[in-house]
Amino acid sequence: MTVKMDNVGIVVEDLAAAIAFFRELGLELEGQTVVEGEWAGQVTGLGHQRVEIAMMRTPDGHSRIELSRFIEPAVVSDHRNAPVNALGYLRVMFAVDDLDATLDRLREHGVELVSTEVVRYEDVYRLCYVRGPEGILIGLAEELG
Repeated sequence: MTVKMDNVGIVVEDLAAAIAFFRELGLELEGQTVVEGEWAGQVTGLGHQRVEIAMMRTPDGHSRIELSRFIEPAVVSDHRNAPVNALGYLRVMFAVDDLDATLDRLREHGVELVSTEVVRYEDVYRLCYVRGPEGILIGLAEELG
C-alpha cells in the first residue's frame, strides 16, 4: 500500500494575506478557485458550500498547503490562537536555509515569535514557532551543519 500526503488544509479569513505570507516563506501559488455545490458538501459533511481555495506548493514540489476561505456556510469556531498544547491542529513545520533572514522577511507580515527567542537543539537545529497571519502557528527549523 502506498500513501502519499497531498496537502495540509488551513481555513483563513483573509485569503490574500495568507497567500502573501506563504509566498514570502517561499511557497508558490499553484492555483486558486472557488469550490461549491452539494458534491463538495458531501465530502466535508457541510451540505451546500462555497469555498475560495488557494493551493500553495513548496519549492521542492513535495508538499502543499490548501488555504480555504469559507463563504458559505459561515465559519463556526476559531482555533487560531490556541496554545501549542491544544488538541487538534497544532502547526506546520518548515525547514529553512537561513532562519534569521526568514524571520526578518516574515516580520513584515506581522509574524511574532511564540517564545522570546530562537532556540538551539544540540548541534542539530535552530528552531522556533511563530504566529503568522490570523494566528496560524508555523514552526521554522534551520539545520546546522
